This record gives sequence, structure tokens and C-alpha cells, in this order.
Amino acid sequence: EPMLQNIQALGHNALRFAGEKILYVDPFQLKEAERDTDLVLITHSHYDHYSPEDIARISRPDTLLILPEEMRTTEKSWEGRVLYVKPDRTYEADGVAFETVRAYNRDKAFHPREKDWVGYILHWNGLRYYVAGDTDDTPEAAQVRCDVAFLPVGGTYTMNAEEAAALARKLRPRLAVPVHYGSIVGAKEDGLRFAEALRGEVPVKVLL
Repeated sequence: EPMLQNIQALGHNALRFAGEKILYVDPFQLKEAERDTDLVLITHSHYDHYSPEDIARISRPDTLLILPEEMRTTEKSWEGRVLYVKPDRTYEADGVAFETVRAYNRDKAFHPREKDWVGYILHWNGLRYYVAGDTDDTPEAAQVRCDVAFLPVGGTYTMNAEEAAALARKLRPRLAVPVHYGSIVGAKEDGLRFAEALRGEVPVKVLL
């Protein structure tokens, strides 16, 4: 799939983008790692998304760590460069442009809206990649414009496969990719359920 060239899904919500810059989102339980990373973007402070051990494994001294503003008072271990971000903003950092989208639960308490946790829209190789983070089908998520959407499908803490498919129908991306299932939460089959729910409507690529 050309739109996923040099993009790896590494398990759970962890993604690696490789190009002129090397970029990770939510690195977690990485099996292989090189200290080659320019930017690390974290969606929120839960251990399966913010893993200082994994960040340290991939980072150089000049790596830029991007964190939600809510983590300003809790993050003490990182001694390098940090950019704190708020939802519904546009940023450019080290030549990489991205937008933040509020990520939260509507009917469960795991990810409160007031935490201001985020998903990211990465401007990458002329396309828009939406990494939703831990979210439900929210009004903010439904307004995203993207070419590729990485959506959580594992249920319990986020959308399940059917709810994520409903969001994908609103987004109408050129490609949807299910994430956040098959390890800590969700079954291995959730990605296939997501793809089946969107058959004939939205193209899906299952990477996990």
C-alpha cells in the first residue's frame, strides 16, 4: 500500500514513520529499537502509550518529545527537549507539521475530556495521517480531514470495531488502519471485524 510506505505499526498504538525525519507515536514494548528518532509524539499519560523506557531506547540527546499539556506537572524523567501541546491546535516542530485533536471517552471514565489528551494529524509526504489515540466517536474526531486514519478498535477503553467503523464512515479516509487491539485489550480478530464492517465502503489495511 503506497500510503503506508515506510510506516510501521509496531503493536498496540505504537507507530513508526520513516522519511527525512524519523517519528514515533506512542512507542511501547518495542521489539527492536535504534537511537535514530527525531520526534516522539505521545497521546496521553497511560503506561501503554507513555513508556519512558521505550522512549529512551529510541531517542538521541536532541530528540524532541511531544506531550499533552496535562503532563507538564507529571513528567520529570525526560531531560531533553519537550514541546507541550493542547487540543485543536496546529504546530510545526523540527520541520514536521501536525495538528492536535481532542481524544476522550463519551460514556466511560478512562479518558476524561477535561484532561485535554490528544490524537494527532501528521502532515507527512503530502498526506494527512490521523492517529486518533484513545478516543470514542466524538464530534471532534468526526470533523477530522485525513487521508489515512489509524483508529482504536479494541473496545473497553476506546471504541470497539463496530464503533470505529462508524467513525470511519464519517471520516471517509482513503485508507483506514485498525490499532489498539490484540495485546493489552481486544482480540486478534478485532482488526478483521473492523475491515469486514467497512467492506465496500472504506478501504482497510490490517497491519497488526
